[in-house]
Amino acid sequence: MRVLMLDLDTLRPDHLHCYGYRRNTSPSIDSICEDGMRFDNYYCSDAPCLPSRAALTTGMFGIHNGAINHGDTTADLRHYGNGRGFHDPILESNLFFLFRRAGMHTATISSFAERHSSYWFNAGFHEVVNCGKRGDERADEVLPSVLDWVSRNADKDNWFLHVNLWDPHTPYRAPMEFGNPFENDPLPEWITEDVLKIHLEHVGPHSINEIGMYTDNSPAQYPRQLGKATNLKEVKEVIDGYDCGIRYMDDKIGRLLALLKEKGIYDDMVIIVTSDHGENMGELGIYSEHGTADNITTRIPMIIKWPGMKKGVDKGLHYNLDLVPTIAELLGIPKYSGWDGQSYAETLRTGADTGRPYLVLSQCSHVCQRSVRFDDYIYIRTYHDGYHLFPTEMLFNVKEDFHEQHNLAEERPDLCGKACRYLLDWHQQMMMASRSDVDPLWTVIREGGPFHAKGNLPAYCERLKKTGRAKGAEELMKRHPQEFGRR
Repeated sequence: MRVLMLDLDTLRPDHLHCYGYRRNTSPSIDSICEDGMRFDNYYCSDAPCLPSRAALTTGMFGIHNGAINHGDTTADLRHYGNGRGFHDPILESNLFFLFRRAGMHTATISSFAERHSSYWFNAGFHEVVNCGKRGDERADEVLPSVLDWVSRNADKDNWFLHVNLWDPHTPYRAPMEFGNPFENDPLPEWITEDVLKIHLEHVGPHSINEIGMYTDNSPAQYPRQLGKATNLKEVKEVIDGYDCGIRYMDDKIGRLLALLKEKGIYDDMVIIVTSDHGENMGELGIYSEHGTADNITTRIPMIIKWPGMKKGVDKGLHYNLDLVPTIAELLGIPKYSGWDGQSYAETLRTGADTGRPYLVLSQCSHVCQRSVRFDDYIYIRTYHDGYHLFPTEMLFNVKEDFHEQHNLAEERPDLCGKACRYLLDWHQQMMMASRSDVDPLWTVIREGGPFHAKGNLPAYCERLKKTGRAKGAEELMKRHPQEFGRR
């Protein structure tokens, strides 16, 4: 068996043509999708980058593995502690070790471990190829290593190759000579002049006024990456920049697929296509960022081409951490008792519905939020607003209001109550099964808040005052007096 996993950073599925996007962003990924199973309601349990991949590889929620932030105590996996033994059973049971235990040679071409100082990510690999730019590399800088590896190993059997590409992540980096394949494509219909007017008044990092998080600086080395957008033409530039990153990456994936077919191994190999998180493009007033636990940030693509398995579309609710027990079952490896994941191998075998009744989704790097995805809704509960002035409760109908413009929390307290019950039940189950009596979300709060919010408020409030949003600055000062030395 040969397995290729394409781990494509910051890729929201609704910007892929095979998921219904009207722009032709992904012909190569689409071709894989035609040969496999597309999962439409697939979510990262913990966003963004580091927490998502911690959950993916360990098969555990962040509340259990401890890695839920981009800095401070909660940016590391928890030590196993008493009972660890000579080897850490969590790392020995991680996603990549499964392929090794199945007798396969394992390799990764990725700079993720170095980018986040998360070297646990490399557990289980025989080979690690680091392209050396900590996630700032383009697909054309990664592709030579990928093509070389495949060329040298195509004639061998029993290998697993993990490839990590970053192009959809900010800063949008497709070279200018690539052009703009979407120059004549219109803006999404939901972004109108009236919507833009509301967004221009938004308070919070990565708003349309400060796409660079807390500033409107435009990096000279990345001309596709705007620092702000003041009109619909510039908003289109922002969205085009993201989509160009997807298409540029997809073109390079096309070259890889061509080599696999040339070597005669494409038809018989397993290919997994997924991402760590999505990217808000105006939803909740946020652009070019993945900083909440909303439906856009947490929903990710999952496409699995597995010869002999079912093709088509699955609508069930699944977590990224469900991949670990799924792969274990398909490879005939016993389930590890510490996994939180639930196998959906039967969906791949027969098309059966193995989805969950609801999902609980978390974000603690930019904000502190927990969300519940159930029925046609997502309920978002905010513990730290990350300086966005979010209300404590938000509720959106993701079927009728996909872009999250109408908060239904006050209109539907019954649904908020239902979601809170799900959240409470989940939390009790998680803490009962935890090796720690501490919920790491509260550790983040006690340590001063999410990593990307800490220490930035005073300067940001001054910027708000200078850009006509003084009322927002006043409200933030009331909400976060500790940031100004007042209790």
